[in-house]
Formats: sequence, structure tokens, C-alpha cells
Amino acid sequence: MSRKTKDRKKQGPSRRRAVHTLVVLGLLGASAYLTVELRDKQPDAAPPVRSVGGSAPTAGAKAMTGERRYERLASPARTVVRAADGSVLATLTDGARTAVLTGPSRTFTEPKYTSAKVTTDSWVRLLPQAWKEGSEKAAWFTEWFGAYLGSKEPDVLAFSMDYLEGAPQKKDVRGLAYAGDAQFGPVNPKGSEAGDMRLEQSDFYDYLGIPYTFRDGTVERPEAQRLRSMDCSGFVRTVFGYRARYPLMGKDVKGDGLPRTADGMARLSPGVPVLELTGKRPEATDRLQPGDLVFFEIDKRTGERLDHVGIYLGLDTDGKPRFISSREEANGPTFGDKGGTARLDGNGFYAAGLRSAKRL
Repeated sequence: MSRKTKDRKKQGPSRRRAVHTLVVLGLLGASAYLTVELRDKQPDAAPPVRSVGGSAPTAGAKAMTGERRYERLASPARTVVRAADGSVLATLTDGARTAVLTGPSRTFTEPKYTSAKVTTDSWVRLLPQAWKEGSEKAAWFTEWFGAYLGSKEPDVLAFSMDYLEGAPQKKDVRGLAYAGDAQFGPVNPKGSEAGDMRLEQSDFYDYLGIPYTFRDGTVERPEAQRLRSMDCSGFVRTVFGYRARYPLMGKDVKGDGLPRTADGMARLSPGVPVLELTGKRPEATDRLQPGDLVFFEIDKRTGERLDHVGIYLGLDTDGKPRFISSREEANGPTFGDKGGTARLDGNGFYAAGLRSAKRL
């Protein structure tokens, strides 16, 4: 859990991996923020698909390939893609790159820290550019949608599970470990059982153990003691930035990418506010969809500064809204309940500290 937020100069990733279609490659290639080649496409498989009672029906193969209609909805403004039978194929939000596509049902579990499971047919992917009304007519979308609808290629949710305790290590063709069990950060010599047991400020390149060069020419180098570590915002930057290739900022400044800290992400990053930041707990969370960033104010020492961020996963098998984040009590990413129930409803530690949500 992120108990306090400190600024540490960091910069976004500069490496790229190949994508499936030439049109997506061309669009992504125009993004100048990537200055170092990302790893080649990995052969990692999607998480195991298991059937668990209570899951929503998945659109069938015929629905995936048949006639489609595009429906406009509000709050937030978005386009819902439906099959001829009315089943939802995708949700695309105006001003956001995050898209939720319907695909094979799968179940995520973390039995060490919770008995709850997340069974979902939602696959969270990034569009090549922010959605706007009418984009379904664009060639780039036709190509992208055809490539990813029904695809089992790992998505944002799968990436997030790659860093849970005990997750197997994955390496690229150069031997660089880009996934596997992650820690929150090194032990804090001034910490205690009461709090601050581990140091914050571990970003994605600390986990990787390699330096990164940014658009402004600044080189950020990892600290040896932070190898295989990522704090709460570092986890989000790893999942969305390094793995899903969303642009990253090096510090808390307004720009085209994710800032370094939870507070910066909530106040300065691009995207669509789904739960408005008012300084109080939102009255409801029903506007959330899987992949949304959720922000918390849980450390009284930081005042109104938002000091924790996670990724919303959707409803668990108990029907409760659950999120994943990197926290110090679990010493790394978890959607379990050690150090506080990872739910957004009720009166638990994190639920009470929820302040806003954003769709990138």
C-alpha cells in the first residue's frame, strides 16, 4: 500500500514490441515517446480459461463475425458495439484509448490473500488513438477491431496478473525478465510494523533493472536495491506503459502520458474522469468498467494528496467490485485482502479512501 508519495525523477519507457497488424504498427510507430526498441512479441499465453458459476454469457462465434450495430450512450459518452442478437461486443469511450472487448471467459485467483475470484469475459485493450464518435467508420478501427475481437492475446488484466506473488518469470529474446513475482520495494530501515515497512519510489525500470532514455534526453537509471520492485504507481506504469505501450511521463506534469505518482495520474493524465474528484468518496461506482484506474486518499499525513492507485478488475464471484494494486503489506501487486479488503464497496479501508477514477 502506498502510505506516502514522494517525487522522484523518472521517465517513461522507450522500448517497443511488434504488434499484429501493419496498421496498428504504423499508428503506434508515430508515437515519439518510444526511444528504445521494446522486446519482441512474447509467446506467453493468456491466463487459463475456466468456467465458474455466475459468469455472464459470452458472445458466440457467430456474434463475433456477424452484423454489428453501434449504439451511443452517455455518462460517459461512449459507443457500445452490439452483435445482431444484442450482445455487447465492445465498449469504446469518447476521449479514451481504453477499450473493453468481449472475449472468452477466464478466472483470476489469488488464494493466498483472498477466497474471492474474478471471472470475466472482459478483455481490456488500448486503441491506437483516443475514441471519438464515428470512429467505427475509420480504416484504423476496422483493422484493429478485426485483429483483437475474440483474441486471446494477453491484455491489460492479464499483464496485471503477471506480477502477483509466485507469478512465473518471463523473459524476452534477450534474456530480460519483464514479468514475474514483484515486490513493493526494499525494506525501509526506519519503518516498523505500524507502517512504512518498505520504501516507495520503485518504478518499472527499477523492476527491469535497465536504464531508460526519455524524449528530453534524460536518462533514468535503476537502483540495484529496487530490482524486481514496483510501488503502486510503478505497477500501473508497468502494466499500461511498459506492457501495453501507453505513453509515460517522467514526473508529475501534464502531458500525453501517465505521470509518475498516483496524485499526478489522477489530476494530470489524459483520459476520461469516470468518478469525479471532489475530495469526497464517490456515492456510487456503477460507472466503472474493467481497466479503469481507481485513486485513493488513505494516508492522513499527505492531506488531500491522492496516495494510492489501482486497476479496477470488475465484480468478483461474490458480486463485489474488486481492484488490483501494489501495496506494502502484501509486498507487491495483489487483488487480495492483506492490509485491507481490495473492494470498493462497504466501509473497508480502501473503500472508505476511494476518491476518483479515470479511464485512460
